[in-house]
Amino acid sequence: MAGATAAVALQSKKAIASANGKIRIGILGPGGRGFGAHTKTLSKLCEEGQPIEIVAVCDVYSEYRDRAADYIQKNNKNTPAKYEDFREMIAKEKLDAVSIATPDHWHAKQAIESMNAGLDVYCEKPMTKTVEEAIEVLKVWRKTGRVMQVGVQSTSLPLWTDVNRMLREGKLGKVLMFQTEYFRNSDVGQWRYYKLTPNMTPKTINWKKWLGVEDGLADNQPFDREIYAQWRRFWPFGSGMYTDLFVHRTTSMLKATGLRFPGRVVGAGGIFLEYDGRDVPDVATVVADFDEGVQGLVTATMACQESPIAQVIRGHHGSFVFGNGEKFDSFEFVPERPQVTGNSKLKAETIPMAKAPDTTYQHFKNWIEAMVAKDPMLCNNSVELGAAAITTVLLGARSYREGKVFHFDKDTLAIGDGNASWAKKWEAKSRSREKPNHIPGWAGGDTGSLIKDPDYMKLAGPWLNETDPGLK
Repeated sequence: MAGATAAVALQSKKAIASANGKIRIGILGPGGRGFGAHTKTLSKLCEEGQPIEIVAVCDVYSEYRDRAADYIQKNNKNTPAKYEDFREMIAKEKLDAVSIATPDHWHAKQAIESMNAGLDVYCEKPMTKTVEEAIEVLKVWRKTGRVMQVGVQSTSLPLWTDVNRMLREGKLGKVLMFQTEYFRNSDVGQWRYYKLTPNMTPKTINWKKWLGVEDGLADNQPFDREIYAQWRRFWPFGSGMYTDLFVHRTTSMLKATGLRFPGRVVGAGGIFLEYDGRDVPDVATVVADFDEGVQGLVTATMACQESPIAQVIRGHHGSFVFGNGEKFDSFEFVPERPQVTGNSKLKAETIPMAKAPDTTYQHFKNWIEAMVAKDPMLCNNSVELGAAAITTVLLGARSYREGKVFHFDKDTLAIGDGNASWAKKWEAKSRSREKPNHIPGWAGGDTGSLIKDPDYMKLAGPWLNETDPGLK
């Protein structure tokens, strides 16, 4: 992996095309978040003097194109070109980068074609619609060396880098588990708060292009405002809470622990309340086991919000307990009892952290910094991290839908159906009295990673030839 990382960093050498030295950006999908986060944040960064300019917007909905272009013209004093087809925009505008905020089923194709065209990419989460697409994006990123930021903005919190350092140093001892959540509630049903308007018609929206029929992204079907505006509720276009919400928290936990691809994943849930024609569950859980000997739990309901589980990373000698969401300025260290740790000096403490009041702003600014430096590894949410997180949650969604347990080989990046090999591997380690596996970069030695043999365990073992093993 280190070799691949070095190759990525070395290949990113493309010069900025603009004559004024600014990075020329085109925005794909300036609709909901594409307008509120991508367009407005990039426009603000332009106003503040960052070396960028938004030169084009692309959307299949004419109202969204016009709204974004008008906003940019008003705030940045330039008139961006407007396109319905992203390939035409790339071909004509001499872009340096694109910011992608289209529906999930378009992400991989647009990111891949943009990187292959020599462009840097900001791609809204989830990075891709399928695991296979995630692996392909990862391969193209490594090959092209482009700067690509995956849009999980909470990864721009300084917190997770600090937590990772403490974990690697052995603050919690052997890391065993993380749990996280994303609870929500609504009286209309999740994602139905995206309004349908009379102006949404086949005359204002290129429906066939939105579907991606010619690109093989979806089957042709009659125009439907509900599917267009609330596509996260339907499997062909989104994956509900798995990809819209779980990927946020999962990415943060992977960044904190240093873990990447899972070894085994199972998902559960169902549609238990929101019978509104949706495909995706309103209650779901993903359990992911990692080769480093760590389990991850991601769970939520879309029908109750005031009683979420805590976000926690657990180790043999203690746990870190975080607030919910990303708006917290400290977290708690909760030690295990001295009889376990052998250290009476371990005390509960509140650990302060630096706050990032606007993580979306920080995340886009970080992307710009990486592009200026021409260094893909400066991105707070790299493609490697993005691919690992989306693989974890999507295998959970597939497990729920298909009734399977999935294995994943992080070396070959291959998906396999569940079997007995996962349990047998850990049983073999136990019988061989091996030391535990650890998170990447572990520097804590054996602290919190070993258990003791009580004296009476000398009496354990099979009686061979009727000989008491305790007499050896």
